[in-house]
Amino acid sequence: MTSTAITYEYDRIADIKRLNFITDSLKKYIPAGGRVLDVGCGNGVISRHLGQFGYEVLGIDISEKTIAVANQRNTYTNVRFAAVSAEALTAQGETYDAVICSEVLEHLDRPELLLHTIHASLKDDGLLIVTVPNGNGPRELCVTKPMLKARNHPALWSFINKLKRGLGFKGTTAQSQADNLDHVQFFTRRDLKQLAQGSAFTIIRFAKTNFVEDVFPFSLLTKRAKFLQSFDCQVAELLPYGFTGGFNTLWKKEGRNV
Repeated sequence: MTSTAITYEYDRIADIKRLNFITDSLKKYIPAGGRVLDVGCGNGVISRHLGQFGYEVLGIDISEKTIAVANQRNTYTNVRFAAVSAEALTAQGETYDAVICSEVLEHLDRPELLLHTIHASLKDDGLLIVTVPNGNGPRELCVTKPMLKARNHPALWSFINKLKRGLGFKGTTAQSQADNLDHVQFFTRRDLKQLAQGSAFTIIRFAKTNFVEDVFPFSLLTKRAKFLQSFDCQVAELLPYGFTGGFNTLWKKEGRNV
């Protein structure tokens, strides 16, 4: 790690909490200089952050638009980006000390296919870090699922978009410039464990994110007040896993020592 102050491109507290989980996990298991693959890296925020800690990071995404943004913003010689699929990369025979799969699996029709590819790309003693929304969490139940249903009603969808614009919601994310960010998977804790087991992984740690900070109408206040975001993240730690907005998890290949 360099002597300069660590910087964050994320502004939202829940995003910073997720980023710190990723960084702290790598620092615990993977020494500086380790090779890290960031799958579905989007704009490259996570990859560039890890570059501050001396990791050799490759961020990949199938969206050329996001990779162009990632390259434009990159200033680290130990971080690079490529518009390539994980399958194509695995075919080259490269392996990594750690793989990051953050806010990706919920967008895939068959997430197990990507996990099988990641399994082949990860060293036997490597670390896989997966973060996903809680499929039955407050945001998915109260925002994501209703919005997906609302799209089937053009008049309602038009009204919702006008209301969101009027309230200052831009509909973009700091994570990615991809055109389609729909959620097609809604993982419970049990679902995630079964998915891991079916892909020859074992989840060695579950952690929580936030509670209702990003659920309307609470989001009207919290997006303008960082202390409310921090409080919401602290509340999530006190509640059962079913109430968290997302899961931050660590995976190891089955049969490997922790």
